[in-house]
Amino acid sequence: MFRRIKENIYKSIFTVLAFSSLIFLVAITIILFKEGLPIFKEVNFFKFIFGNEWYPTYDPPDFGIFPLIMASIWVTFGALLICVPCGIGSALYIHELASKRQKSILKPLIEILAGIPSIVYGFFGMVMVAPFLQRLLGLPVGLCAFTGSLILGIMATPTVCSIAEDALSYVPRSFREASLALGANKWQTLIKVIMPAAGSGISTAIILGMSRAVGETMTVLMVTGGAAVIPHSFFQPVRPMTASIAAEMGEAVIGSPHYHALFAIGMILFLITLIFNIIAELLSRRFRLKLGLSR
Repeated sequence: MFRRIKENIYKSIFTVLAFSSLIFLVAITIILFKEGLPIFKEVNFFKFIFGNEWYPTYDPPDFGIFPLIMASIWVTFGALLICVPCGIGSALYIHELASKRQKSILKPLIEILAGIPSIVYGFFGMVMVAPFLQRLLGLPVGLCAFTGSLILGIMATPTVCSIAEDALSYVPRSFREASLALGANKWQTLIKVIMPAAGSGISTAIILGMSRAVGETMTVLMVTGGAAVIPHSFFQPVRPMTASIAAEMGEAVIGSPHYHALFAIGMILFLITLIFNIIAELLSRRFRLKLGLSR
């Protein structure tokens, strides 16, 4: 009797813990929409999304976030150009080519990179990388979209590498053995058999790396320059959406249109990252079904 009561208590505790993340997600969603939607009483939705000017403290204020959206797109795209080849290439090398000793060194190093706080990356980019790029490329200022893309790409590489390497490890050994038995060499097996079989998992890694880049705050706040203008090149200062929220929320009067506009930006970011994570989950499930790892 006592044993059954004890098991029920444990079951209740773990049930609460399991559903706590769902409760937090619902609470965050409610707060975002509650505080973000009132801005659309002040400004038209399409003008808010596609407006070219973000001057929330002017009289009258302008709440066009299109420059912030474009800045996020430019910086995220640049980060993908760095983290995708580096992350997937690292995963392929670690899983297929590296010796046991090399794996024992590279895997912990990648985990360490993933665990470094983003503000450390931002400080390094602001103090070291930005001045170096300014001198090297002859830029007017080193804090620009290119610097942000470079630092974000380095930050997202461990995420892409770790998930892609897991996807490669799930490919059955029989695939590799069958390819080699048919006369394919190691390179042909890797490119034409292993990578296509792990394609959904690698796609998941890329999407989650993209989510990491889109949602990053402190790094882009410190290294992208903070100019709320539509970028025309990677070497121009920009201000992504996350940087605007972090820079301005402390100055916005609670309940003001500026305050609600910042929550609306957070709401849009939330929806973007939610869509990315749903796509990643669907691809991951398709990958597991393809290899017969789950129903």
